[in-house]
Amino acid sequence: MKRLLVISLLIAATAFAADDVVKRGAAIPTDAKLVPLAHVLEKPEAFTKNAVVTEGLVEAACTNMGCWMEIAPEGGKSGLRVTFKDYGFFVPKDSKGMKARLEGVVEIKTLSKEEADHLASEGATLARNEDGTARELSFVANGVELRK
Repeated sequence: MKRLLVISLLIAATAFAADDVVKRGAAIPTDAKLVPLAHVLEKPEAFTKNAVVTEGLVEAACTNMGCWMEIAPEGGKSGLRVTFKDYGFFVPKDSKGMKARLEGVVEIKTLSKEEADHLASEGATLARNEDGTARELSFVANGVELRK
């Protein structure tokens, strides 16, 4: 009887812990080598070809649909915008403050003024050029895990 109670408690605790993780997209390999986000930000060109696993703090998320988020190595630090492969999944709009673990590749591109205006209207932080365009460092995620 005591053993059954212990097993029941373990199952309940595992189920509760699983509820603390929001998973979207493809599963992230548990044995993947973690590359610190600060390292990705220092040398983004090195991470444009092959998928990498990194972690960061969610600083913002799309206020309309959750179709992007911004992550940084720590609160208040510069980071990058995360989009989701093939627009295949979204994150909760209230993800700000959660810890993110993600797998994907870096993209470096220039946003048109219209694209930059659109993202700014959804709450994105962009460094704008004089003509309204913005050079953007982004991360296209295959999968995301969020924890409170």
